[in-house]
Amino acid sequence: MAAEDKEAFLSRWSRLKQDQAREDQLPAQKQEAPPPDLPPVDKLTPESDFAPFMHPKVGDALRRVALKKLFADPHFNVPDLNEAFSGDWTGGEPISAELLKTLNQARTVLFRVEEEQKKKDEAREVAAEEDKPKEGDGPARQDA
Repeated sequence: MAAEDKEAFLSRWSRLKQDQAREDQLPAQKQEAPPPDLPPVDKLTPESDFAPFMHPKVGDALRRVALKKLFADPHFNVPDLNEAFSGDWTGGEPISAELLKTLNQARTVLFRVEEEQKKKDEAREVAAEEDKPKEGDGPARQDA
């Protein structure tokens, strides 16, 4: 019983694969259907029916021209005020240098070189002060 089921399954699978291969060859032989009748793009208005331009047989270039005509309507250019990214947030005051230096991330990313240079300069000053002779430490006078 199991052997008969496997043979039936395999023969069925083989037949379906062969049928699929034949169907794939048939569309190449069929003639392409012409695209549906389209209104002239110059006469399109926002109230026109744009559905025929969405047909799969219509070329991408013609579809884009029709969509440009549709979206040129000012109705589509009004931003939604409730949408977070619809506004132009590039304006405004820049962050001042003093405030920027107080921010932790800016301090570690942007001003790391300046702070390292300041630390090196301070270390040099401390080392230079330690190397200076103090006034009371003058050379000892030897009277002999």
